[in-house]
Amino acid sequence: MPANTVTRSAITFQTKNMGIAVDGAIGDLQANVQFNPANLQTSTVEASVDVNTINTDNSSRDEHLKSEDFFDIAHYPKITLKSVLFKHKSGNNYTGSFNLTIKNKTKLVEVPFIFTQKGNEMAFKGSFKLNRLDFGIGDSSLVLSDEVTVNIDAEFGG
Repeated sequence: MPANTVTRSAITFQTKNMGIAVDGAIGDLQANVQFNPANLQTSTVEASVDVNTINTDNSSRDEHLKSEDFFDIAHYPKITLKSVLFKHKSGNNYTGSFNLTIKNKTKLVEVPFIFTQKGNEMAFKGSFKLNRLDFGIGDSSLVLSDEVTVNIDAEFGG
């Protein structure tokens, strides 16, 4: 069942800087969702976010994150996620294998998620961890954690 209109989304992330949690969000989610729980083999999800929308409630930090040191939005303005495989776990619980591309580097990530559907509305809620160094985001650091937790909470309509 296709659903290409994003009706609501919250893409958030968390990492630690000097041992203190830093939260942020990225917006402008665009997606092409062809997800059918009865036919996972033909289901696909392709999505992207605009890195220029990054928001950590600190404008100077946000500008630094957009710079060449981190996301280099002048050259890599989008982060993309493309499904490879879906597995049903139990009830509304699924796992998706996705190719995540940041700064032209693609890595396979496993995303456990909850899927619900009401009429033409679909909702996905999931979370995964990544190593920012795998994507060339910043350098190795004693004060900035390499691990980033990404949370996805999105609803789509057909």
